[in-house]
Amino acid sequence: MIVIAYLLGSISSAILICRLLGLPDPRSTGSKNPGATNVLRISNKATAATVLLLDVLKGTLPVWGAYFMGVEPIWLGVVGMAACLGHMFPIFFELKGGKAVATAFGVLVPIGIDLGVLLLLTWIIVAKSTRYSSLAAIVTVLLAPLYVWLLKPLYVYPVLMLSALIVIRHKDNISRLIKGTEPQIS
Repeated sequence: MIVIAYLLGSISSAILICRLLGLPDPRSTGSKNPGATNVLRISNKATAATVLLLDVLKGTLPVWGAYFMGVEPIWLGVVGMAACLGHMFPIFFELKGGKAVATAFGVLVPIGIDLGVLLLLTWIIVAKSTRYSSLAAIVTVLLAPLYVWLLKPLYVYPVLMLSALIVIRHKDNISRLIKGTEPQIS
C-alpha cells in the first residue's frame, strides 16, 4: 500500500490537466507550484476545482484502501505520507511536485467527516481573513493534530508526522510570509 500510495501521489493532476487543456506547465508559471491554487492563477475555477478534487482523491483512496485492509493506524499514517511524498516528489515528473495540501486533506478525511469539516472551515477562515493560501494551509495543518486528538486520538501520531511534512514543505512560503513578499489570493 505504501508503494501504491506513492505512485498514485506521483500522478500530477495539475500538470496533466494543464497539458490536456493546452495551458502552461504550472511548474514554470505563476507560483511554479503544480497545485490547485496555481492552476487557478493560470486558468479558471472549474479547472482548479478539478485539480483539487483529483489531488484530494489521491490521498483518500490509498488510505481508505489500507484502512479496509485492516492496516494499523501508524501505518495508515505512513501510507498517507507516501501519497503526499508522491505529490511532492513525483517519480513521473522529474521529482518536481507541489506542496501536497489537498492530498494531505484527502489523507485526513477518512478519519471522519467532522475532521474534514473542521479542516475546511479553518482553511477558509484563515484564507478569507488574511488572503494567504499558504498561511491558511500552514495554520490548518498545525491545528490538525489538535483536532484529531479531540476527535479520534488514536490517529494523533500519524497526523503529527503528516503535519510536520507539510509545514517543512512550506519553508519558502514561511520565509516570504515573514518578509511580507508572499503573494495573496484574490
